Amino acid sequence: MRKTIIYFLLTAILFGCNMNPNKEERIKKLETENKIFLEKINYLENRIELNQTNKTVTKENNMDLGAFSVSLSVKDLKVSMKFYENLGFVQLGGDLQKNYLIMKNQNSLIGLFQGMFEGNILTFNPGWDENAKEIETFVDIRKIQEELKSNVINIGTEIDKNTSGPASFMTTDPDGNVILIDQHR
Repeated sequence: MRKTIIYFLLTAILFGCNMNPNKEERIKKLETENKIFLEKINYLENRIELNQTNKTVTKENNMDLGAFSVSLSVKDLKVSMKFYENLGFVQLGGDLQKNYLIMKNQNSLIGLFQGMFEGNILTFNPGWDENAKEIETFVDIRKIQEELKSNVINIGTEIDKNTSGPASFMTTDPDGNVILIDQHR
């Protein structure tokens, strides 16, 4: 919007140059100044955008939820598997005989589950990376539970904080999306 206004102002000035005796010189000078001015505006807009992006990325965050995947409730596991294979996903884990598959494409994970739950679930796995490999250091699910409780987030059935190892809990976001925090180790 600012560029458009500036362009129109400079165009009006250029038209005013038609009445001046040195109009060719003045037009060239104004065109050069206009180009420099627009470059400065672009530079400043890029800097503003970069600063806003950096603020978002560098926001303090102590809660590492682990690997993320979407767990999809499917009607026919074989049909769904074929569909996601056509999108470039490959089987990372699971078992057709047990009615679930974990599919991967680059860093994206999708769990396909037949007859195990209703609706789709956003899933986080503390202690795992996106290849279902254990990571050396991670935030235990009990610490995540305490952090969510301190932020007044309802987590349903609580995990006993005096235990260790595998555990899970579910919560629901304000729009009704179910979130599963599922630690396997």
